[in-house]
Amino acid sequence: MTVRIGVLGLGSVFTGPYRTRLQDLQRHGRVAVTAVYDPDPSKLRWGAEVFGCRQARDEADVLADADVDAVLVLTSMREHADLAIRALQAGKHVLVEKPMATSMDDAERLLDVARRTDRILVCAPHILLSPTYRQMHSRVRSGVIGAPLLARARYGWSGPWWGAWFYQPGGGALFDLGVYNLTSLCGFMGSVQRVTALVGTAIPSRTVDDVLMQVQSEDNAHVLLDFGGSRFASIMTGFTMQKYRSPAIELYGQDGVLQLMGDDWAPEGFEQWRNESGVWELVPETEPDWPWTAGATHLVECIEQGLQPVSRPEHAYHALEVMLAAKESARSGRVVEVRSTFPDLDYSSLPEQVTDQRARHDARSTS
Repeated sequence: MTVRIGVLGLGSVFTGPYRTRLQDLQRHGRVAVTAVYDPDPSKLRWGAEVFGCRQARDEADVLADADVDAVLVLTSMREHADLAIRALQAGKHVLVEKPMATSMDDAERLLDVARRTDRILVCAPHILLSPTYRQMHSRVRSGVIGAPLLARARYGWSGPWWGAWFYQPGGGALFDLGVYNLTSLCGFMGSVQRVTALVGTAIPSRTVDDVLMQVQSEDNAHVLLDFGGSRFASIMTGFTMQKYRSPAIELYGQDGVLQLMGDDWAPEGFEQWRNESGVWELVPETEPDWPWTAGATHLVECIEQGLQPVSRPEHAYHALEVMLAAKESARSGRVVEVRSTFPDLDYSSLPEQVTDQRARHDARSTS
């Protein structure tokens, strides 16, 4: 079957990574991009020319199109939930970029609609699909390093010079950057129970699209996570980090350590330490060109085979609650409880599962 795709939002997220991913899928006959929309006329014309498809009049035109099976929501953050809800209600499968929403009310509505329809909802970020992450997850679940007790994560950069919405209410470093590390850590360690955080605006004005603007969202954050059972993690993120040379994720288990190199959206393999062996093992990156837009391929796979996504929408919902709890903690100066939970990752829905023979051997040798 060929999955017919409609795209909402043709900005920077679309022009490079998603465009390339869709073009590859289209070359193999798995998708056909049939309609695109962006409020910028030049972007709209360009997107339609790239795929030889229809220029939609507006978002509603894409959602009402009978020649669209699935919709990619690649707009600014504040629009994500509304457009994803409307797409599901119109009978479309949906991929929504991160975060799934910017408020818990909107996220609750999106989750409710997703549960009441038979459509597939894939929520970014898609980092849990990378071969490196999957191997690390397999080793954690196999007990290779014992129970993970502490973790540290970081991701940031100096910040975008385009798109004022990054720095307006509904934007910010947590929603744009911290969500990667948070999604990764929760995949390894489970649901967060409590949050304590320092969140603020370190650079009060920025030049964006050649205009000096006042920053109205946070650009700097340090978040402490309590997973229960005296298991803790921290995330450092912001539009305030010029460069770094350190692992993206560090997992400290009772019997060893795992460290994801590079960034979790651009992994460069990982390192493993086991007390029993007493040496650092470097596991090279198996797919150096792995694209962080792999969620688009995963959506197509799920539609083709009638499968559920690896990461359920509840995972994205939980990440949003944690990020909002971090902001509340910073405002109030107190610990904030997190109520939601999410199901564990289910890699059985992938057509080609990562088989980690070394992880199974290590697990047996520690038992």
